[in-house]
Amino acid sequence: MDVGKTTLLDTVRGTFVAQREAGGITQYIGASLFPVDALVEICRKFVRELRVEIKVPGILVIDTPGHEAFMNLRRRGGSIADLAILVVDAMKGVQEQTRESIGLLKARRTPFVVAANKIDMISGWRPQGMVGFAEAYGKQSAEVREDLDNKIYQLVGDLSFLGFRSDLYNKVKSFAKTVAIVPLSARTGEGIPDLLIVLLGLTQRFMENQLQVARGPGRGVVLEVVEEEGLGATVNAIIYAGEVAAGDSIALAGRDKPFTTKVRSLLLPKPLDEIRDPRDRFRQAQRVEAVAGVKIAAPNLDNAVPGSPLLVPGRGEPESEVLARIASEVEELKVHVDKVGVVLKTDTLGTLEATVNLLSDRGIPTRVADIGEISKRDVVEAQVVRQTDELSGVILAFNVKVSPEAEKEAADAGVRIFEEKIVYRLIDQYVQWVETERSLKETAALERIPRPAKIRVLPGFVFRRSSPAIFGVEVISGTLKPNVKLINEKAREVGLISQIQDKGQAVGEVKKGGMAAVSVKDAVLGRTLHENEVLFVDLTEREAKALTNSYMHRLSGDEKEALKDTTEIKRRLDPFWAR
Repeated sequence: MDVGKTTLLDTVRGTFVAQREAGGITQYIGASLFPVDALVEICRKFVRELRVEIKVPGILVIDTPGHEAFMNLRRRGGSIADLAILVVDAMKGVQEQTRESIGLLKARRTPFVVAANKIDMISGWRPQGMVGFAEAYGKQSAEVREDLDNKIYQLVGDLSFLGFRSDLYNKVKSFAKTVAIVPLSARTGEGIPDLLIVLLGLTQRFMENQLQVARGPGRGVVLEVVEEEGLGATVNAIIYAGEVAAGDSIALAGRDKPFTTKVRSLLLPKPLDEIRDPRDRFRQAQRVEAVAGVKIAAPNLDNAVPGSPLLVPGRGEPESEVLARIASEVEELKVHVDKVGVVLKTDTLGTLEATVNLLSDRGIPTRVADIGEISKRDVVEAQVVRQTDELSGVILAFNVKVSPEAEKEAADAGVRIFEEKIVYRLIDQYVQWVETERSLKETAALERIPRPAKIRVLPGFVFRRSSPAIFGVEVISGTLKPNVKLINEKAREVGLISQIQDKGQAVGEVKKGGMAAVSVKDAVLGRTLHENEVLFVDLTEREAKALTNSYMHRLSGDEKEALKDTTEIKRRLDPFWAR
């Protein structure tokens, strides 16, 4: 669901990051620094009218995919973010993805502002550019204003249902008790100055103590490991406390175990640029203070795990203690897996942990959860699962390569590999495949079981009395097919239907209300059955149990009725039949 988070930042930055993302959806965590001068320039009218003194040196904005899938970006005790912007599509209101994001913000006790985006999509909206919401609102027709008011009221109602009091930002009396809603258009610019001034005001009012520069050893989180030409493997990181300097030792989680390395250089994107996708080259820095997004070049970073904590050892602190702290934090992110489940491989620790959670939410167990390329070992793991559960013996690959050996091994073993660059599509693709396969298997299994049916022998339509008996029937309930045995109301066998004909043509089935001629082996009209008699398709106890316990959802209402009648007849002789 694209609600326009990256587009909103692109409009402020003057960048085009959103256009280059897979499916137009953010799959990675990025960071941009909005310096105070740029913020004041956008909000200059508000600053002048409200006589606001801007004390904030700037805002570091972390752009994440809107799902819990990427919310492992955290430090001990909660979210790494001091304040969140929850971007909601004003045209659709609170969707499932929004509810999940709100739940996570609530769990982490992260204060947030709601950006009600896409107001320019309201029919009849007249774009006004980068102006305040009130100014843009005043220049719309009465019909547009009423439509927008209704959408905001609906959003207020949705948030109330989720346990939050909310209102338009300019009507909020206490920002500590009420969530502010800022209507805006990320595409055309209306309302963006309002959002920024609200963020600045909340930051200065409620986070004054956190605006102090925290000296001391740096603490951060690795966003991504990126190969840079001329530098080799680098990490994009957020430094949320302390400082990091060129030449410092840093500790990170590795693929096998935590390790330390020495910072060779610190590279910063220019203000209003995006660390994932800078328009210009980075500028070099000797020291970086929190809070900042930074690219770090150092030896052996190809071994680093995206999502890892990043720590600078304190003065005199033994390296072993720092590595133990890293191991402890990574342990908290550890993925617990099942014996029977899918094999999951992703490109980062963040997507790994979260995708397992997403799969768990959908009731999908995971056997292997790891980062990196799909290998032959992964195929073997999936093969083992296939012996127990064919539908779980698959590999899900998010944005990782499949080695040629693994691809050949999977093809030979019949192991299915699902590949996607968007998490939601990967899971949906697998779920849809499971549903299709399960339906095909159920259909095949159901074809081997007689369908329940209740029929009546039509008087006056007896064409042959025996060897075989041929006569007309009407289907009272259920579905009548060839090659089924018939019984009467006393559960006595009448004969086997070898063929069904309608107007001289053989047919495969006759449903409720239909009439046809049947050819029944071993039946004798006037002795084993009679005109107007009601007959039933015979079922074994095992078949009746299978229909009742496994395939009831595949039976029509009248087939269920026929099954019930057949069961009652059988239980007159055996009260415990098919129980």
